[in-house]
Amino acid sequence: MSRKHVSHNEIARFAQERVNLPKEKADEFRAQAKGLRDRLETYLGEHPDFSLKKMLLAGSLAKGTALRSLNDIDVACYISGADAPRSVTALLEYLAERLRKAYPNFSADQVKPQTYSVTVSFRGSGLDVDVVPILYDGDPNWFGNLVSQDDGSFLKTNIPLHLEFIRKRKRMQPDHFSQVVRLVKFWAARLKSDETFRLKSFMIELILAKLADQGLSFSDYSEALQHFFTYLARTDLREKVFFTDNYPASSVGCFSQRVQIIDPVNAANNVSLLYTDANARAIYEAAIDAGDAIDSALSAPTKQETVYYWQKIFGSSFQV
Repeated sequence: MSRKHVSHNEIARFAQERVNLPKEKADEFRAQAKGLRDRLETYLGEHPDFSLKKMLLAGSLAKGTALRSLNDIDVACYISGADAPRSVTALLEYLAERLRKAYPNFSADQVKPQTYSVTVSFRGSGLDVDVVPILYDGDPNWFGNLVSQDDGSFLKTNIPLHLEFIRKRKRMQPDHFSQVVRLVKFWAARLKSDETFRLKSFMIELILAKLADQGLSFSDYSEALQHFFTYLARTDLREKVFFTDNYPASSVGCFSQRVQIIDPVNAANNVSLLYTDANARAIYEAAIDAGDAIDSALSAPTKQETVYYWQKIFGSSFQV
């Protein structure tokens, strides 16, 4: 494979300039999340009836896989107590009411319950913080039930273990694992204008984690990306993906869904539950196209051609 015109270093530079969330922006967002936590803790001191046990930064910002385009962040809010509602709608309104009291100067549209969270919108920074309630019954390992993004039902989860799952892969390949995750997420984000194409970030992380666990080195970004696309094309997403970090393989049940990518903290949760044959086909075709583009880029005789093929993956912002 030729690296004459576009090498690992050029892709890394593109990622730094166009893909990755800058450190100063990440720090600003983390400070915003900390401010929210501090404001809620002040409210708690005055209202002990609100049984908040833990607040954690979650999602891509916490994992270190956020894109430059990030404009909202996730904060997990562990709630317990006999008065905590057990229905989804009531729980979200319960949390929203307390957030409104914690931010008395906010207008009604700045604290809004969504399908699975309550969004707090900060007009000054333009940042949205999605506060995700997790019903907590005292489990010492911080398992609880959140509202599923797929169907709005309660779903067993563990935010600390999710974060540790990613940290473990990052420790195996410092810098490179999270960088390849961001590059693939950037590729997938460009394709989402196609209504049949969907590939959520969590699925990307889990597929790449599986490849890393199988010994794939991510230190050459061209090769790592090609292996990812080859995996999608080779398996057509018919291979069950699961992990044994937090449960034995024997506890993973049989699933009837077309795509089966299993939550690493909950063996009963297929995170690709709603992916149809059409969705899988769109991912397969996109992976074929991307893999072909990389092959063509690596064999292109001129710099202009090489850049052209990489732009098929990353768009016109890819320049060398």
